[in-house]
Amino acid sequence: MLEQTRHFEDFVIGEGRQTVGRTITETDFVVHAGHSGDFFPHHLDAEFCKTLPFGQRIAHGTMVFTIGVGLTATIINPVAFSYGYDRLRFVKTVFIGDTIRSRVEIIATEPMEKRPGFGRVTERLTVTNQHGETALVADHIYMVERRP
Repeated sequence: MLEQTRHFEDFVIGEGRQTVGRTITETDFVVHAGHSGDFFPHHLDAEFCKTLPFGQRIAHGTMVFTIGVGLTATIINPVAFSYGYDRLRFVKTVFIGDTIRSRVEIIATEPMEKRPGFGRVTERLTVTNQHGETALVADHIYMVERRP
């Protein structure tokens, strides 16, 4: 991990970065089901899934979100704090064997009137599969210290 101090004023709308890829495995499905308690058959029952339109097990949306966010966690900014996520959408199904990548792009910056020492930075997270198709989109909001 790389520590990089960036204050609110350092963020530029349109800047972004792409992550490395991560192939989704059956183990991911089983571990996520155990952590989340979501054992629904469309995630874990291969025979049942053969009767559905996709014909195979589909990844938990929350797992794709978790792994997609995790891929972006390569820089620690000691003056930025996650404020939450907005506009989370599961756009395309992910399957065992798919390789996902994440791209983040700064889409908005605004001062926080109620917290004068901070600004809000919104980063668009886009998770794509190996074909470049968008699987998930969410907006990650950060509370970032302003320069003293």
